Amino acid sequence: MSIDLIRGVLAGILFMIGVMLWNAWQAEHPAPMLPAATIPAASTAAVTSGEAVSVASPIAAASKISSTPVLVSTDVLQVKIDPAGGALINAKLPQYPVSLQDKSPFELLNTNPESFYTATSGLSSPQGPDYKTAGVYQAEKTSYSMAPNQDTLVVPLTWKNSQGLTVTKTFTFHRNSYAVDVAFTVTNRGNTPWTGQMYAQLKRADITPQHHSMFQINPFSGAIVSSPDQRYQKFSYDALIKNPVSQTITNGWMAFEQHYFITAWIPDARQSYQYTSQIFDQDKLYAMNVSGSAFTVAPGQSQTLQSKLYIGPSIPTVLKNVAPGLEKTVDYGWLWPISIILFWIMDHIHDVVGNWGWSIILLTVFVKLCFYQLSATSFRSMAAMRKLQPQLQQIRERYGDDRQKVGQLTMELYRKEKVNPMGGCLPLLVQIPVFIALYWVLLESVQLRLAPFALWIHDLSAADPYYILPILMGASMLVQQRMSPPPPDPMQAKLMMAMPIVFTFFFLNFPAGLVLYWLVSNVLSIAQQWFITKRYEKQQPKAKKKK
Repeated sequence: MSIDLIRGVLAGILFMIGVMLWNAWQAEHPAPMLPAATIPAASTAAVTSGEAVSVASPIAAASKISSTPVLVSTDVLQVKIDPAGGALINAKLPQYPVSLQDKSPFELLNTNPESFYTATSGLSSPQGPDYKTAGVYQAEKTSYSMAPNQDTLVVPLTWKNSQGLTVTKTFTFHRNSYAVDVAFTVTNRGNTPWTGQMYAQLKRADITPQHHSMFQINPFSGAIVSSPDQRYQKFSYDALIKNPVSQTITNGWMAFEQHYFITAWIPDARQSYQYTSQIFDQDKLYAMNVSGSAFTVAPGQSQTLQSKLYIGPSIPTVLKNVAPGLEKTVDYGWLWPISIILFWIMDHIHDVVGNWGWSIILLTVFVKLCFYQLSATSFRSMAAMRKLQPQLQQIRERYGDDRQKVGQLTMELYRKEKVNPMGGCLPLLVQIPVFIALYWVLLESVQLRLAPFALWIHDLSAADPYYILPILMGASMLVQQRMSPPPPDPMQAKLMMAMPIVFTFFFLNFPAGLVLYWLVSNVLSIAQQWFITKRYEKQQPKAKKKK
């Protein structure tokens, strides 16, 4: 194997490591945390007629906030709605347990100071219901539950004043859906026009882990804004501090994204809205706001505004039906076209086998079959290179001090024997983008969260607890190196021999599903290389022994 080839292989490997370590470095340096403070239970908005909504600080007058939330339970959601402003202050996902040990529902929205996360919406007007404080709505019941034979659950909240104004905020929940329809109906039975604006807000604490392993890469966590021109604009918490968001968008949405889960407000696509970000330094909170234009309801008239709130897992096939481009929040990185194809194949395999571990294995077999001919050509080239090693060694021994002469004679030998020195590294170069693409698939796919495989692997999205798979993967890399022609340079040979050790440590904290893919891929490559090498040797004429 030539020096240039070794450099090419090392460059490919170092490129992959560099990309991943850069992401790891970014995760090691998250947005600075602001001083902690006691966080109130809700927030509101302020507006003057004809002006844009300006979302105010959290409500200081806690005495005005109801202590009895409205409980809503469906087959996939358990939420608490604060009658003060009708804010969603708690949301649990019954189909997603906290962990393998804790089977209680994963809590996405909550008012805990360390992980504060709420979804608020309202109508802001000096005439009510919201202005400097949140209006307190009335509900017919304190608890709503979706019956087994029920597909839709409607939860109406009503606010009235003495001037004949009635505002009904209606939450409509659907079976097997994390998308909640939120509608405001303003009915003016008074004598004066009512003017106000609709607003919505997502407010949360930064829960980005503060400590990471050097070799562990964390997915994106932060804010998302979408417009028809750019469907996926992501803003880290640090970016929200340095460059606040301020955009006017029609047919857009905004969201907060974290690993596996997302919360998004999708206002009426037919109207223009102002999208802004906000930092509450004293409460270490980040907010994304969307506010509409002022509208007027004349006496004796009624008007309804529609919006949608998504609270749930990041599943592309589900998200794309909620809002245009919402599926892009499942961030597969810059190789997303490959990632989408890989997940589509793996998902269809899972529909048949019912186990994500076996789906990964069968996907690996499929990928190897797709590249079989390319790999076969490469392995034949490597076998030919191995056959030429004695002659290459003679050239190096004879002209070792003349590197130009060694290179010239080496290339002449390659041309004479019709050997392509770059052929042996093609399988690695092909696998690197597939490896990176599948890495993001396994990292981002909520379907693999807590998904068991077999034996000691109970969660394919987490690292192997006993490091058995990474060790086997490193051993398989070592076997592959033994089967390949050695590098001519002793220093490069040592570097190549160190790669299995480096990659073993590198893979220790990788998801078990990814290590499983790489291990199976290596084993299949070893089997294919052994078969092709043996067949190549049988096809070659045996050299006559010198007397």
